[in-house]
Amino acid sequence: MSVDSSPDGAAPRHHRIARAAGVVLLVGSAVFAVWAGWSWLRAGDEAAAYADTREEVLRIGEQGIANLTTIDYHRPDEGLNRWIDSATGALRDSLVQGREANRKQVEAGKSVLAGKVVDAAVTDLDRAAGTGRVIAAVEITVTPEGGQPVVKRNRFEAGLSRTGSGWMLSSLRAVEVGTS
Repeated sequence: MSVDSSPDGAAPRHHRIARAAGVVLLVGSAVFAVWAGWSWLRAGDEAAAYADTREEVLRIGEQGIANLTTIDYHRPDEGLNRWIDSATGALRDSLVQGREANRKQVEAGKSVLAGKVVDAAVTDLDRAAGTGRVIAAVEITVTPEGGQPVVKRNRFEAGLSRTGSGWMLSSLRAVEVGTS
């Protein structure tokens, strides 16, 4: 007869407790592993969704800035419509209200402006609030009637808002370049 066996052949009480504790630890470890895996996958999904939104905001910000720095005096309505279609909120309202004044200014200037974003970055993005901010370096080629093209370099900061139609520019301002 072994010292560890009980008179009726069952394992001693401390062995049963150790076995039960092992099962509890095993089940607890499995539950933790499932939870940790789910959390890791969910975090990966959130990070991917944020990255996708960031890329979309950057793309639309670049296009919107290019749209609002491009106009041809031969076809001012086409350019003004593109401006308005790129904007939302107060920016859009301002463009709609200033449409006639802008048309007269473009026609009087007799120039073709072609904006090209050469570099841009998202500086702020709040997916929950549906807002973002993009800064961009822009080359604007100004070709006056009968003249040679001149390239001007500017920097802009654009605010973006998510609308029912997607992301759109909600503000645009020139950014001064500091000197060092």
